[in-house]
Amino acid sequence: MTRELFIKILWRSLAAFFVLLGLIGIALPVMPTVPFLIAALWAASKGWPRLESWLINHPKYGSDIQVWREYRVIKRRSKAYALIMMACGYVVLWLFVPQVANWLKVIVGLVLITVGSWLASRPESPPKTKTDSP
Repeated sequence: MTRELFIKILWRSLAAFFVLLGLIGIALPVMPTVPFLIAALWAASKGWPRLESWLINHPKYGSDIQVWREYRVIKRRSKAYALIMMACGYVVLWLFVPQVANWLKVIVGLVLITVGSWLASRPESPPKTKTDSP
């Protein structure tokens, strides 16, 4: 196997992994979908142009991914939804999943706080240009 083929397989595997996490995020409220699809887009851009195109043109998530790619913006509604679902998922974890050790629940909480803080700090709209003003 050539080095180029090996690297292409690595990028595709990483992209597929992130798409899988995004699919899991559709079903599990504790995991947001779009951030994983954005990570999949990044990996796909390195070696899987068809997947990259599919993600950008996706009927439901494509517009959020395009805005992220161009301006590094996450819409307020998407942020609010992700943060609320992450919080609800965490409450469900604490209240209804007693078999998970408390130390693991604390670690999950710290990860969610870190991701949530980063998510909340992202801009909500593209920067205004001089042609946007009246």
